[in-house]
Amino acid sequence: MKIAIYGQYYLNSTEPIIKDIFVFFKKNNTELIIEAAFLEMLYEKNLIHETYHTFSSHTELDSSFDLLISIGGDGTILRAATLVRNSGIPILGINAGRLGFLASVQKDNIDSFLQFVMDKKYSISKRTLLSLDCSPENDAIKEINFAMNEITVSRKDTTSMITIETYLDGEFLNSYWADGLIISTPTGSTGYSMSCGGPILTPNVKSLVIAPIAPHNLNARPLVIPDDTEVKLRVSGREENYLVSLDSRVTTIANESILIIKKTPFQINMVEIQEETFLKTLRNKLLWGEDKRN
Repeated sequence: MKIAIYGQYYLNSTEPIIKDIFVFFKKNNTELIIEAAFLEMLYEKNLIHETYHTFSSHTELDSSFDLLISIGGDGTILRAATLVRNSGIPILGINAGRLGFLASVQKDNIDSFLQFVMDKKYSISKRTLLSLDCSPENDAIKEINFAMNEITVSRKDTTSMITIETYLDGEFLNSYWADGLIISTPTGSTGYSMSCGGPILTPNVKSLVIAPIAPHNLNARPLVIPDDTEVKLRVSGREENYLVSLDSRVTTIANESILIIKKTPFQINMVEIQEETFLKTLRNKLLWGEDKRN
């Protein structure tokens, strides 16, 4: 079995996870290829001492890999998706931070879940992604122009709201007067969109969510649309520019630029183990929220 490892380091929470993972795979004679910057950090922290092959770019990940393991939180998985891209390599998220929806394997269960992986006792949850095209072209989004969670437009350098003309398959929908607008995938429906009042979608739903951020239009509500809809946006405001984010990647766009958002022709394959399904994570997340309030 050939596995790619990508991760982020969190003091006090990551070290035992990393040690458990490497001990398990060494015992099972698994070929590990480590992301170069992550491996360098592991050497600096004296967490491992063996020599490993590395990768640094998505061009080095191909169909010869059985799996990519992401060590960190949901944000780490979103970055891992930019490495996997359209290769089809499944991603398994091991949670080293707070409870997340994507990094579902918890540190107490690593050995048993990794054994499920070795025995191929898992299913694949296919996740929709969104692509972004900008006219005129923007160099910052040419290389990685897709998002797994959401694409968001928001105001920049101003406290004034922006106006977001929105079209669905060429038909005018609305001019949102707001701090911004979120176009979310089902995966992203548990993130920024949810905090703005959007609905939670299960990952296999073939829908997208349009959620305004602090709208001034009193009748503006989150809207669920088919995921094959082409969304066109044109933003105007008092400042010359506004912000566009693709998950955690942010760039500046000039007013009156045309943004075209649509589903990508490829999906991200997330490993789902029966004991750690989306619905179980959702239940735990809601219970955790109730516990925090009490």
